[in-house]
Amino acid sequence: MATTYDFPSDLLAGQEELHQVRAELSALLKRLPWSVEPLDGFSDKNGWRKVERPASPGWSADEQAEVEKLRRRERELAVFVSTHRYWSEITGPDQVTARSALKRAHEAPAGETPPASQ
Repeated sequence: MATTYDFPSDLLAGQEELHQVRAELSALLKRLPWSVEPLDGFSDKNGWRKVERPASPGWSADEQAEVEKLRRRERELAVFVSTHRYWSEITGPDQVTARSALKRAHEAPAGETPPASQ
């Protein structure tokens, strides 16, 4: 029989925002140059795999500030979710299963928490 969890709304909201912040940070990092500081490009064909990078203009002050803002918010949310008082109500293997279910809770239809596998 599958177990369902009655996650508090603030915990669900925190996990959902954490997913959103991580997605936004990932998208931002993918479109920024590979180096924060301006650097020349390079090519290394002598290693076990070929590595090439074009010259990097570096990140602007605004881009650096945006990355730092998202990373700070990601840390705040990760701490909030992982230390939420709800976790003190669950022990042992059920806690691991519940944490996994919380990570997938945003995939369920509105108002429905996905069942945990047992």
